[in-house]
This record gives sequence, structure tokens and C-alpha cells, in this order.
Amino acid sequence: MSVINSIRLILVACWFGAALFFSVVVAPAAFGVLRSFAVPNASEIAGAIVNRSLGVVNLSGFVIGLVVLLLGLVLRSSSSRVLWLVLQSISLLILTIATGVGHWVIAARIHALRASSQLRIDQLAADDPTKVAFDSLHGYSVQALGIAMIAALVAILAIVRSFKN
Repeated sequence: MSVINSIRLILVACWFGAALFFSVVVAPAAFGVLRSFAVPNASEIAGAIVNRSLGVVNLSGFVIGLVVLLLGLVLRSSSSRVLWLVLQSISLLILTIATGVGHWVIAARIHALRASSQLRIDQLAADDPTKVAFDSLHGYSVQALGIAMIAALVAILAIVRSFKN
């Protein structure tokens, strides 16, 4: 069973690394580079890059969360490390839900807002209802990814801990 546990660890750790790289490097770099060259519509272009990248991060988190969760059910039936498997299952469920909500609820609403707006989001007044809704959804998106990343980190630690018992 340690082979399955190793695969589970690798999958979650790879997703966590990708999500961390996206959050710390890709998103800030896209906005920073395009704005530094004074590219027209820099925020809109950077937002499109970040949105597409975030879609990959969210979808892969959802799939990996489900796969690793299902593989954990195989381990659960043959393991005496019930506490660590329960902790893994809960954190993987949170990872899966957070990335699913981030992609199919929050990102979908952001896309609908952009599509319905006659102006680009960064051209709207700060108190415009569309801008306010966009900013709120953006905050929820950041929170959903943050929650998923914390859940992945907890899952990683619980998987590693289950190796030791």
C-alpha cells in the first residue's frame, strides 16, 4: 500500500506546487510585465492569462482531489491509521470542493460579468455595480484557492504522517 500512498503524496504535492507557483509567480508576473510595458488593455490581457491558468489549476485540483480521495478509500479498508486517513479525506474533500467552486461557480460568474459588461472591468468606476461584483468574486476566488492550498498542505502532512505509523 505504500506505493499507492506515494502516488497520492506525489499527486497532491505536485498540485500544491503548481498552485503555489501560480499564486506567487504567474499571476503577479502577468500583470506586472504587461503593465511595465504599458501594453494597452494590460489588465484585461493579464486577466485572461491568469484566468486560463487558474482554470487549469482548479480543474487539476478537482481531478487530483477526487482521485487521491478515492485511492484513500482503498487504503482505509486495510489500514490501522484511521485518524490520518480521516484527516486526509476531510482535507482532500475540502480541496476538491474549493477548486470545483472556484472553477464552476466563481470563475463562471466572473466570465459572465465580463461578457455582460460593455466596458472592460478596469475601465469601470470603483462604485459601478459590475466592478463591485467583480472585485467581490475576485476575492472569493483568491479565498477558494487559498483554502484549497491549505487543505492540500494538510493532506500532504497527513499522508506523510501515515507513512510513519
